[in-house]
Amino acid sequence: MCAEAWMLTAGERDNPYTHLPAWSRGNQVTVHVHGAAYFQRLVEVVSGMAPGDLLMFTDWRGDPDQRLGADGPTVAELLTSAADRGVRIRGLVWRSHLDPLVRTAEENRNLAEQLAGPGLHVLLDQRVRYFGSHHQKFVVARHRGRPERDVAFAGGIDLCHSRRDDAQHTGDPQTVAMAEAYGARPPWHDVELELRGPVVAVLEQCFRERWGDPTKLRQGNLLAMLRDRLTGRPARPDPLPPVVPAPSACGPHTVQVLRTYPVKRRPYPFAPDGERSIARGYVKAIHRARRLIYLEDQYMWSTGIASLLASALRANRGLHLVVVVPGHPDVDGRLSLPPNIIGRQQAIAVCRQADPTRVHVFELENHAGTPVYVHAKVCVIDDVWATVGSDNFNRRSWTHDSELSCAVIDSRSDARPPHDPAGLGDSARVFARDLRLTLMREHLDRDPAGGGDEDLLDPARAVRALETAADALDSWHAGGRRGPRPPGRLRRHDPPPLSALTRVWAGLPYKLFYDPDGRPSHMRREGRW
Repeated sequence: MCAEAWMLTAGERDNPYTHLPAWSRGNQVTVHVHGAAYFQRLVEVVSGMAPGDLLMFTDWRGDPDQRLGADGPTVAELLTSAADRGVRIRGLVWRSHLDPLVRTAEENRNLAEQLAGPGLHVLLDQRVRYFGSHHQKFVVARHRGRPERDVAFAGGIDLCHSRRDDAQHTGDPQTVAMAEAYGARPPWHDVELELRGPVVAVLEQCFRERWGDPTKLRQGNLLAMLRDRLTGRPARPDPLPPVVPAPSACGPHTVQVLRTYPVKRRPYPFAPDGERSIARGYVKAIHRARRLIYLEDQYMWSTGIASLLASALRANRGLHLVVVVPGHPDVDGRLSLPPNIIGRQQAIAVCRQADPTRVHVFELENHAGTPVYVHAKVCVIDDVWATVGSDNFNRRSWTHDSELSCAVIDSRSDARPPHDPAGLGDSARVFARDLRLTLMREHLDRDPAGGGDEDLLDPARAVRALETAADALDSWHAGGRRGPRPPGRLRRHDPPPLSALTRVWAGLPYKLFYDPDGRPSHMRREGRW
């Protein structure tokens, strides 16, 4: 069976303290590209919830005034209205560090303060490793007496400003401060999954594990402790309603829920040695890669992780690596910019040392020429295994912060040739191939319905199509943007050079603060995940 070859077994997860299954079969997974599409579905789901239903969510950042549609409702309006109808709402939002460091603390406090009342409990959660964060972004909606309506969302999209963009990439009118290159209304590219079936109960279990952690929510934060006591916030969550049976099977998708939890001073009871199943899941899948690894990632950092990709390239001479990243970090500044650049420079260099002709790194722009910030966290390997989640391709996401991603394998083989790109007998699968094609079509300005996909089906031809489009757009810019703009949104990406002195001083903050390591010391020494 394909799942056993590609996905982690329970033993390979290496966390006997969790009750998550190795994977769940019989699910229906839908992809929502862009925040506007995800927010629309979220409004539809929550608006249809009834008294006694239970809504659970986690977030890295939340803005209560974020409009989920052009005319609303806002996040606060949607959830408050649901609570007024008798829906039980429970949320865990990262408490965040000091505002000047991360620029989310005040926003998350506002969210928790506005989402408070009977049946509505949104808690600020600081049960993290020092200088770490809760980066998981998922929603679970359980319907009392109507399990066929149960649904979950998981991916990279926060309930906050700047996320409500669409395929035109004109940006969300409600913005977060970003680097000047992205303009006054930064374009934003992102992906979220909608999941139905038994996996909904698995994601609920992930929430319940975090919610039931007996460690105080304000762990190690004296200022937060004082503020909470003055405002009457609880130190620990109240018990959740009883668990109800999992939804029935309803689709063709096998889903594996992968996570990161660090080793920390006050251990997670469900992961006292941490959990690195995201890292382990990637390692297992990348070892099976033969033709194409397609990545969209916010960072693409860490030489240790890049070495995994480079090893796959060296072992398989027909393998190509395609990476879509932001053209610029999200911040400017003489002190903050270099540490953001150095990690990607090093990672790309490691991959190109394997074979520069098979490493293809692109960035995106909209039709006005404004760079698009790539916040998506997507990987598709050989049109068989695909993952979407909150984790970035860096050491922080694989070891240090809390993360959650869903790997998907479709039970349906794809009828379009090539039928088995990798030649391992797995055959291309409908979900993984459709996800890759959906993203490539947008980046190339192709028909969203799939007309003219012939050159994108074969991995080598797809790479040539991406390169041809990027070269044409680069040439158009280099020639003064004369004549019609070529179709597509891809540009070649090469990180700007840094001086030797800058590389020296930027390397330390990069390793300590931007991309820290949350593994046990023996795993660091052994280079294991």
